[in-house]
Amino acid sequence: MAKVHKLIVNDPQEQSSMPFLRGILTRSLQDSGMAFDAAYALATDVRSELQQFGEVTNQKVRAEVAKHLETRFPEFVASYQMRVDGGPVLMVVDRENQPLPFSKNHLSSSLEMCGLSVEKTYEITSRVEKELLKTRPTELTSNDLVKITQRHLLQCAGEEAASRYLVWVEFTRSGRPLVLMVGGTTGCGKSTLGSEVAHRLNIVRTQSTDMLREVMRLMVPERLIPSLHKSSFNAWQALHFRPERIEENDDALVEGYLTQSNQVGVGIEAVIQRARRERISLIIEGVHLHPRIFSSFQAIDDAVIVPCIVAVLKKKTLRTRLVGRGQQVASRRSERYLKYFDSIWQLQSFLLDEADRFQIPIVTNHDQAQAARDVMELIAIRLKNDYQKASKS
Repeated sequence: MAKVHKLIVNDPQEQSSMPFLRGILTRSLQDSGMAFDAAYALATDVRSELQQFGEVTNQKVRAEVAKHLETRFPEFVASYQMRVDGGPVLMVVDRENQPLPFSKNHLSSSLEMCGLSVEKTYEITSRVEKELLKTRPTELTSNDLVKITQRHLLQCAGEEAASRYLVWVEFTRSGRPLVLMVGGTTGCGKSTLGSEVAHRLNIVRTQSTDMLREVMRLMVPERLIPSLHKSSFNAWQALHFRPERIEENDDALVEGYLTQSNQVGVGIEAVIQRARRERISLIIEGVHLHPRIFSSFQAIDDAVIVPCIVAVLKKKTLRTRLVGRGQQVASRRSERYLKYFDSIWQLQSFLLDEADRFQIPIVTNHDQAQAARDVMELIAIRLKNDYQKASKS
């Protein structure tokens, strides 16, 4: 194996040296307003180009970064340069009277709920930053920043986007947690979708119901609760009066699934109750989140609960995804999923019927990006309705 040589960065002024840290540069670029993927890619390219020198000065690193920014992301040059040159950083005083550096990345995250394109988000954050750099207010409060951002949203994106932004700010200041519950059958893309929304909303806690079931399996022997030790689509095999073949009794499939979901539901409720106590936003995803469980959380008012069922409505597409899932993860063999494919499809049909009966939103997941936008839209609508209800009371 070829030896990887470290890139050392020298600081002549401080008379110190340290390894080149891609993560630190990535974070600096994010603070300048860049998205993580773009910042990480640029930091990687900078490291690759400087690696040949072995040792460089911090000025050399900054010059290399500036060169890449001017070529690829000219809109972030001024913001990055201001930070690395040690110029006065804009400080925002929050509601607890604590000063924090103005961050375009943080501002971009707060605009996620507005339903804007990436380009429009960057345009607005850049306009806000340019105004702040030009006016240089002696004291900038978080309320001031909200008013400035709202004004630019009205000018560039319209009243609906500005309204959504104010609702999101109001919600984040309320201290109430957001609990997004993403249900759906095996292979529909719940985990990927949940991770994408978590990234967009900067939610650090996610919980899989499959993981809850695994923990419960370790604690409870199979002889005591046999259905817990099956998969959701073949839990019927653990029923006391199970049919010889599932095709002979579709009700057995549903009964087995509901039995296991109710068992895992104990853990789901515990996770939600802890999120409420600690006031921490959370995303829960898993097949065990059936619409009947959602209805039991409707009366909660100290948290914002947003449920949805994710579905792949084309049989061929779902089959293809299950095959790909088996190839990507060694422990998830596609043969097993294909063996029970008809049961998985029937289970999805049941979940969709239940979602319709309990008026739970259904998100079709044929396009991952569009599905993520649809979930964000559900959250925005839920928050807006909640805000309007609170305003009337």
